[in-house]
Amino acid sequence: MKRLLLALLLFIGIAVRAEAVDYTDIWYNAAQPGYGFNLVESDDGKGAPFLFATFFIYGSGGAPTWYTAQLAWNGTDTFVGNVYSTMGTFFAAPWNPTTFFAMQAGTASFKPNPNNDYQGTLSYTVTGVGSATVALVRQTLTAIATSGFYLGGQSGAYSACDTAANNGGYLDNYELQVTHNVNTGDVTMAFDYPGLTCLFIGKYVQNGKSLSIPNASYTCSDGTNVTAQLTEIRRTALSLEGKFTATGGFDHCTETAVFSGPVQ
Repeated sequence: MKRLLLALLLFIGIAVRAEAVDYTDIWYNAAQPGYGFNLVESDDGKGAPFLFATFFIYGSGGAPTWYTAQLAWNGTDTFVGNVYSTMGTFFAAPWNPTTFFAMQAGTASFKPNPNNDYQGTLSYTVTGVGSATVALVRQTLTAIATSGFYLGGQSGAYSACDTAANNGGYLDNYELQVTHNVNTGDVTMAFDYPGLTCLFIGKYVQNGKSLSIPNASYTCSDGTNVTAQLTEIRRTALSLEGKFTATGGFDHCTETAVFSGPVQ
């Protein structure tokens, strides 16, 4: 309750900025062994994200084939751009820059799934060779450990409250302890906010570099006891970040928030 009142006094009426998804990962389709696609995203922070894609696929004769693509966000729902082929020096010979050239070879698009951050559809055409459309998912390599202590900040908002005056945005800082059993995926995230402590308890689902906790138990020292959906959780060498949504807590509000903080 203290947290909510503080939030309303300071930030009522302020909309929480929508956070973009980072699609950087290895992507694949399990039904196509040996195929793979690397997506690396660069975001200018102004609504113009860019994907550099590499394709390792098979050509018409069954030989390994390499393409790249440069895809820009179309402002709606898809990254679009050109496909390129390159040639250069044989890998076992000294590099000769005069043998390298790149040429546009076709077009491509990547349409992320609007309902999650780990599925998408890649369509590409290589002029004079062929076209393909393939459903992709992030490829998981190894389990990502998240246990540790973090110090960070959270930006959130309450909406659809029974009492309209309780709607609004908030900012919080926190200390966070994560306990994660890598073998089972069981995880507890203990947030210590000013005047409030909250626990998220559930099991990780991992897709590539992205973690989520579906239907996590969300309880707080103010009496909150609901179910939350945590998504886009990422652990880097320096920090932990993610977002969550929960409905039915204080005043039956819907709470949405993003959080991020460096490891202590």
